[in-house]
Amino acid sequence: MRAVVAHAAHDLRLEERPEEAAPGEGQVLVRVAAGGICGSDLHYFHNGGFGTVRLREPMILGHEASAVVAAVGKGVAGLTPGDLVAINPSLPCGQCEECRRGLRNHCNDMMFRGSAMRFPHAQGLFRETLVVPAGLLHPVGPGVDAGLAALAEPFAVCLHAVKQAGSLLGKTVLVSGCGPIGCLTVAAARLAGARHVIACDVVEAPLKFAERLGADEVVLVGADATGLAPYKAGKGGIDVAFDCSGHPAAVATAIECLRPRGALVAVGLGGSMPFPLPSVVTKELAVFGSFRFDTEFGEAVDLIARGRVDLSPLISHTYPVDRAVEAFDLAGDRSQAMKVQIDFG
Repeated sequence: MRAVVAHAAHDLRLEERPEEAAPGEGQVLVRVAAGGICGSDLHYFHNGGFGTVRLREPMILGHEASAVVAAVGKGVAGLTPGDLVAINPSLPCGQCEECRRGLRNHCNDMMFRGSAMRFPHAQGLFRETLVVPAGLLHPVGPGVDAGLAALAEPFAVCLHAVKQAGSLLGKTVLVSGCGPIGCLTVAAARLAGARHVIACDVVEAPLKFAERLGADEVVLVGADATGLAPYKAGKGGIDVAFDCSGHPAAVATAIECLRPRGALVAVGLGGSMPFPLPSVVTKELAVFGSFRFDTEFGEAVDLIARGRVDLSPLISHTYPVDRAVEAFDLAGDRSQAMKVQIDFG
């Protein structure tokens, strides 16, 4: 089988790997249909990792994928060859303190596909076939595009972020940073009943995608963020702000826009930064982090499968697997691409 393998920064190869064995008890053999390139995949591609997480051996990339069931092992129910499924890339241990507390997204021994956080690395999903525990496969149902099914993982991230904020019903929401996660957060906020959703970014092209995914208003912000001046007036006009950029200026602007007792949800992973604590104190703001997902993966699959949300505008490009390097080159260009996917045929 073919697999998309990162060896080092800018050393991405399409390699032949041994075919997967027949599935064992409780396992399923799948043929990958579509895979989406994520920001973490791009970090491995461009930089060989991020922070202290570095490639120490060749690693198959990818954690956003859909697949078709090829064969099922003994004891597997509810899955039949030919079914389209979304693959949950996270496998918590179920035994550690955080898992026992019900915080499985914070598992101390998480096996997350396509990640170099552990060694040997957790090999990813960008391969033609793989064997997966049946519990990680979520049937999508007939008539759903494989590319849409592959969006379940990033959409689950955004559904989890929206849950962190509590009810959005009737509220004014700001989303800062309109990459794929920002745009999907716009869609999740709209689905959660937000009255008015504003999306902002320092680049114009992504804002068009945010509009298609449900933003009522888009704002191109410069260094002084004057485009958001109406929402900074008085003590602020935003109920809930989702920062999907991880940039210090965006966080500071979001806090400036929040009204008293508003909420900031930090979704984007940035570095250490100065933090406007006085405003958090004097406006009695709530600040939440949001990391990965848990039950939201199944919820994302259900929403996509039932057509409750149309995420198709997010997919800007699809490349066949034999052009995977081209796909990665394009995926890092915010002026041209949003979500770039690989078609495994």
